[in-house]
Amino acid sequence: MPETIEVHREGAIVRLLLNRPEVLNAFNPEMINAFAAHVASLAEDDAVRGLVITGAGEAFSAGGDLKSVLDNPQGLAAGFDRLAGRFHQAILEIRRMAKPVIAGVNGVAAGGGFSLALACDFRVMGNSAILRQAYTSSGLCLDGGGSFALPRLVGHARALEIAAFDRPITAEQALQWGLATKVVDDGHVLEEAVNLARQLAQRSLHAFGWSKRLLTESFNTPLEAQLEHERAAITSCGAHPDGQEGIRAFLDKRKPTFEG
Repeated sequence: MPETIEVHREGAIVRLLLNRPEVLNAFNPEMINAFAAHVASLAEDDAVRGLVITGAGEAFSAGGDLKSVLDNPQGLAAGFDRLAGRFHQAILEIRRMAKPVIAGVNGVAAGGGFSLALACDFRVMGNSAILRQAYTSSGLCLDGGGSFALPRLVGHARALEIAAFDRPITAEQALQWGLATKVVDDGHVLEEAVNLARQLAQRSLHAFGWSKRLLTESFNTPLEAQLEHERAAITSCGAHPDGQEGIRAFLDKRKPTFEG
């Protein structure tokens, strides 16, 4: 049997390929277990400086495999509980990971695939790719951190509109709304996503990790506490070899060379 998650390493950049193209890369329990395990391992791997997630075939991911949920011997609720629980562990790892995660959205990203794409730090979309939250059209609500990421990207009113009406979001619309970082020709999605990861890998991951964490925390932190977090963060950055190299390079008027 082929691996449901393929891991491809290109130097410091790792590609995770969602590999169930016959069902639009929908996540069944086996696939989500493999995905969560790989994400957790890569988060701890200091040799990895960027992660790209994309899908095999014509889709990024259609989300959860509802057939596997229906087939759960303990019932529908238990099926959702099992699938969402493991999926959410992977989403947390992506959001906490102190390295960039890029979604190469090569086709439809719906349901859990939509939420997964939004959980990534950046999204490169093919010009014919489509985003759909999809949940509410099946009588369900958002999971996979979709209710967390969506209003932060597009605002509350538009997020509620997307949840209520479930209209397909084209790549160009996604770019206008801030859901996509870049739109490219369909055949160049992976290439551009890897290129973006490589650009980021040349920068300070220590600074990126702190910036990612601070921005995530800022929505739920009072100003006084956020200022203290920033003070601790910039102190850490200044003490880190990357910060020292960056300051010296600025003063020397040259390009910095960061660790890794």
